[in-house]
Amino acid sequence: MDVFLQEVKERFGGNDDFLMQPDKIYGEPVVLLGFTSLFDLVSTKIALRKNVDNANPAPKTLADIMALSGEVREIDINEALTLFVGGKMIIFFENERSCAIVDPFPIVLNRTVESPTNENVLQGPMSSFIEDIDTNIGIVRKQITSKHVRVKSFLAGDDQQKKLSLIYDDHNSDPELVSKVIDQIEANLHREINNLQNLAKMMGFSSWSAIPKFNTTELPQEVAIALNKGRVVLFIDRFPFALVLPNLLWDMFALENDRNYPIPLTIVIRTLRVIGVLTTLLAPGLYVALVAVNPEVLRIELALNIAESREGVPYPAIVEIILMLVVLELIIEASTRLPKSIGPTITMVGGIILGQAVVTARLVSNLLIIVLAATTIANSTVVGFQNSLSIRLFKYLIVILSAIYGVLGLLGGLVILSAYLASLTTFGISYLNFSMKKGEFENG
Repeated sequence: MDVFLQEVKERFGGNDDFLMQPDKIYGEPVVLLGFTSLFDLVSTKIALRKNVDNANPAPKTLADIMALSGEVREIDINEALTLFVGGKMIIFFENERSCAIVDPFPIVLNRTVESPTNENVLQGPMSSFIEDIDTNIGIVRKQITSKHVRVKSFLAGDDQQKKLSLIYDDHNSDPELVSKVIDQIEANLHREINNLQNLAKMMGFSSWSAIPKFNTTELPQEVAIALNKGRVVLFIDRFPFALVLPNLLWDMFALENDRNYPIPLTIVIRTLRVIGVLTTLLAPGLYVALVAVNPEVLRIELALNIAESREGVPYPAIVEIILMLVVLELIIEASTRLPKSIGPTITMVGGIILGQAVVTARLVSNLLIIVLAATTIANSTVVGFQNSLSIRLFKYLIVILSAIYGVLGLLGGLVILSAYLASLTTFGISYLNFSMKKGEFENG
């Protein structure tokens, strides 16, 4: 047996779905190699025979037959591994001891393009990205028919190679930004990419940052507008969303779909999102500050009313609110894990029963339930689930400072948060930038 075939057998022979089948093409002995779980063997063999039989002029030499079969070149066992797991089939010609790489008929292992599941669209295109990276790139090209869009692909990982594609508009994007992103990727192609934390490390970002450096979206129209604004977009194979770089503060308030409404409505919608973020951050801290530290700020009637609602509550305000915030976090987390058929019902009924029970048992005040309900609803007004997670985290900082210093602590928490956001940069671009235009790139 040939050395190459022996190495292939030793490496892949233990896989029941690995094909190592002797055959003949135009009378020439060959060995077909590949994973049958990734391609349709019967259709591929029929197409190969038709391709050779219908060739005009008819093949006269072995070299002609090999050229008609696929891409002929020398490959080693490591390259063969990459080709096999990528869905390719290799034809080994025994007389020449050469290989032809074939693009077989693939087995469809992807779902079709569907409506977005995590981002609702009221007026706009209803298609969303899927797990196949080539399909996603095609959707983007269909969405933005520009001759300036460029795609650069990489294979990342030494053990489990995964395809990574960078998309940018060379007319609108800053060349220095694109160059820095490409250099960072090429310098870390040895890293495995199994999740976004791995990708963050590849891009040189801290995994401990509370604000994500990527703006994730499953909407092609959002990717199209990001490219027009000079940003770069990353796709990872088997990830059904796009990663837009850099992520900016305004991304949590603005959607391109907003522009499908009249301008006054667009302004109102985005203003409501800003109010929602401020409510999420300030409402719990303001409750603790005014109830426990600075009740003199309130009108006497309102202060007495709040004191009466807390009569019999055995815990201080900080314990009361953190306890209920944690319970709400558990309900939200449960709603994402439960099956869709029963999840909404269980979480809604559980929340109503739990809220009524804790008030009746005098464990929390009536006012706190109102504050928590407003906070939870307001937190869902922002764009992007990853942004709502960050806001949910920051509100605990403001609550703790408000419990210690009152209204002064609440203002101090806002100053600390503002300073932290102002310190964030992505490849030299500040997180607080409202937009990106060519030429605004800063070295950072």
